[in-house]
Amino acid sequence: MYEKIYDAPVVQGEEPPFQLPEWIATAPFEELLGMQIEEALDGRAVLTMPFKAALCQGKGLMHGGAVVSLADTALAMAIKSLLPEDTDFVTTRLDLTFHAPVCWGTVRAQAQVVSRDDRTIEGMTEIITAEGIKAATFRATFKIRRPRSVS
Repeated sequence: MYEKIYDAPVVQGEEPPFQLPEWIATAPFEELLGMQIEEALDGRAVLTMPFKAALCQGKGLMHGGAVVSLADTALAMAIKSLLPEDTDFVTTRLDLTFHAPVCWGTVRAQAQVVSRDDRTIEGMTEIITAEGIKAATFRATFKIRRPRSVS
């Protein structure tokens, strides 16, 4: 869907060169990695991502950055399932613990919000390999942006 804009520059002061088709949808980076949203509802989300050669590190395992990207995106979709459309929020802290390597197949991210208040949301994501092995546990904190005051 976004392939035509992959190489478009992002320019300061201008709108991004794309629009999401809906509130819970993949953006260009997530599409580039092959992420698919399987479900996102009630503070939970499941995303999948195929392990392609482009995601390999030097030994042929899935690169840690690809694992983090999937985990963070899954948790963002879980959060979106709870917030009003167009709410601005960002990751402010993240932690990933690896348990096993991702060697092949489609990887599954199972995310859930674990706590929230007016501005802070915390959650976790488990990354599951094609064999059903827990490869990683991701924990993150997100902040909801305060509405800008009009002067």
